[in-house]
Amino acid sequence: MKLEPRATAAGVRLIAHEVLGSTNAEALDLARQGERGPLWVTAERQSAGRGRRGRAWISPPGNLYASLLLTGPAAAERWPQLSFVAALAIHDAVVEVAADLKPRLAIKWPNDLLLAGAKFAGILMEGEGDVNAVAVGIGINCARHPAGTDFPATDLAAAGAAVSPATLFSALSIKMLGRVAQWNGGEGFSTIRADWLARASGIGEGVRVRLGERELVGRFEALDEAGALVLRLPDGGTTTIAAGDVFTPAVSSPDKAS
Repeated sequence: MKLEPRATAAGVRLIAHEVLGSTNAEALDLARQGERGPLWVTAERQSAGRGRRGRAWISPPGNLYASLLLTGPAAAERWPQLSFVAALAIHDAVVEVAADLKPRLAIKWPNDLLLAGAKFAGILMEGEGDVNAVAVGIGINCARHPAGTDFPATDLAAAGAAVSPATLFSALSIKMLGRVAQWNGGEGFSTIRADWLARASGIGEGVRVRLGERELVGRFEALDEAGALVLRLPDGGTTTIAAGDVFTPAVSSPDKAS
């Protein structure tokens, strides 16, 4: 793996591994040891990859596994906004290296990217207030994807884009730098939100939202100013959801590999 030269010139660093348990865990451990960001941690394979809510993230070789460590990027309450920043950067990077895929790309709230309606990338945000650090974990299916998931999965190669993890990471390293600058510690989130909405999947459509052991059904109406999902309920009222799993009405279970 190599950083795009402009990222290196801007002071971004990279520690690349062949195998790690989890790039997020390694990044946060480095922060506890005094490392400062922006620092990317990558692995060719993860032995203990994880997604949101403690789910396993299947991590075979041939895909991209990377975490960006940021120290003191903003007030802690703004850290969740970085999932929107990362989603845009992934979208930007894929368009950069595989422009033909652009019409089939979309972002799924809150932290997934879709290709022709199937998931090919996910984001996991993990922060530690004691060291004022956050790890932006990114997994992108370049050559392989899991089978038997509740939400359909795919990879770039299956869509006809033979993109190596190294090529995609180089593009991601500079695109992420640009989107973090646009975000500007949260001051620019309104523009991030607007760009995200322009690429979003499901706006105005009927969805199910899984909240732990219960589900809500309604229409994905909007994002509020903080990035929460605004759901229009069948009775005409609305509710705001800060975190959950979103599915079309035909899919009622969360993705095991997200």
